[in-house]
Amino acid sequence: MSDVDRSSALAAALSDVLGGAAIDGVQRLSGGASRETWKFVADGRPLILQRQRDGDGRDMGVEVAVLRAASVGGVAVPELIATSADESVGSGPEHRVGAAFMILGHVDGETIARKILRDDTYAVARQHLTADCATALARLHAIDPSSAPGLLAVDQVEQYRSVLDTLDQPHPTFELAFRWLDAHRPEPGPMRIVHGDFRLGNLMVGPDGLRAVLDWELAHIGDPLEDLGWLCVRAWRFGSAKPVAGVGEYAELIDAYRSASGATVDAEAVRWWEVLGTLKWGIMCIIQLQAHLSGASRSHELAAIGRRVCETEYDLFLALEDRW
Repeated sequence: MSDVDRSSALAAALSDVLGGAAIDGVQRLSGGASRETWKFVADGRPLILQRQRDGDGRDMGVEVAVLRAASVGGVAVPELIATSADESVGSGPEHRVGAAFMILGHVDGETIARKILRDDTYAVARQHLTADCATALARLHAIDPSSAPGLLAVDQVEQYRSVLDTLDQPHPTFELAFRWLDAHRPEPGPMRIVHGDFRLGNLMVGPDGLRAVLDWELAHIGDPLEDLGWLCVRAWRFGSAKPVAGVGEYAELIDAYRSASGATVDAEAVRWWEVLGTLKWGIMCIIQLQAHLSGASRSHELAAIGRRVCETEYDLFLALEDRW
């Protein structure tokens, strides 16, 4: 089937899902490792389709529950229009969405980190983006975890220790990081809903600041400081010298989060989570490469991500340099 035929078939399926709406402008966008992303117009309204990639076995229904809870909790998220985990949704074999999916309202703004960090359009947004992020996270972490059933509480160190062991790829740098994490583990915080991938690239930013938090597929129950540490991982600074998403300083993030949440925040604990986040990203790079090499989800993007493992090892040495 040609790309034109695929787009036409998808347009017909989307029309069925949306009650016969007139569908125009179906276009594939660059997407993440676990989602295909498409934009289209339904009866004149711009919408976004996120469709689960082959090889991703997670339950999108859990992500939908988190998205709804976040919206109720005051976190800026796209409007959820329609969703289904039924691959047969549509009017017939040729008119099916074909995978678990979500249809979301379009939020105007930018997700590309290079533009957010460098373009003059976002100069004002950069001045308060750190505070915007802290406020969004404080609102998320205040939500009762029971409002998003299905989320799992998993020890992140144990999880990624197990994952690395199953990958059969020796990485001495990762072993060094695991030893450091075990030796310096902070006291656990309260168990809350954690986004799990809160960073530039998953944030829709406008000239006025943060407009929406996207991509909730890694949400789980955990320590709220995990999200703060992940936001500081060097890979998500995209070449900027500033440690918080390339736009802010540690103290600025911690002070803004304390102000918004009323919680006590240990700066050293945030840095511990940053080290763990760096290690996790390195292991994720291997996982995504394996998805490509195994044939589960053939993708140039996944193959390219696999080449970033050595970059993450370098980042780990930098993160640990003055922490021994």
